[in-house]
Amino acid sequence: MLGKLLASPLLTFNPTASFCPFSQHDLAGTAAASTPGHVKSSYIVPVNHISDTRFCISTSKKWKLHSTAQIDNQVLNDEEKKMWDSCRQALSSFKFSVEEEDKILGKAFGYIHTPYWYEERKKEVPQFETVNEILDYLRSLNLTDDDLCKVLKKFPEVLGCSLEDELKNNVQVLSKQWGIEGKTLRNLLLRNPKVLGYNVDCKGDCEAKCTRCWARF
Repeated sequence: MLGKLLASPLLTFNPTASFCPFSQHDLAGTAAASTPGHVKSSYIVPVNHISDTRFCISTSKKWKLHSTAQIDNQVLNDEEKKMWDSCRQALSSFKFSVEEEDKILGKAFGYIHTPYWYEERKKEVPQFETVNEILDYLRSLNLTDDDLCKVLKKFPEVLGCSLEDELKNNVQVLSKQWGIEGKTLRNLLLRNPKVLGYNVDCKGDCEAKCTRCWARF
């Protein structure tokens, strides 16, 4: 009886509504109410009417994570989607989930707002060559893939920074002014990778760009 009820074409689901699948209690009650000779009517139960919401809560959390991390396909054309997918491939060695890859790229290239950029970062479709060049440069600083995984989680915006004007320049500053290089540099980057993106030195006269200022160092 239950199998027939679930297969009924009259039981429909509107994907745009915030409803939850049946709990076992609700299904049993619905099946008991349906008797031969009566027409089976559609029966959708809102989330706030379900006593056993464990499944609903789990699904909701998963949906929120997915919707936050994933980039809406409608904002990218076919060519841009290919570019985005190739950049995912550049991150594949770090064993991130698709949602994590999208979140990293989204924060680095302006699709997900972060305080780091203020309002400076415009949306830009990432390019495989750019992402790869930055990852290769970071590896040249004695960072392993495990290290890079930690750096990208702490500071995903690094992929959207300028390789020449910020990353390479800042590494030179650290070396020349503080003698930080080699293992000391590696340890610093694991602790505070944002130093790679500093591009302001207020020297006591605040420019209201604290997330990118050397005063934080």
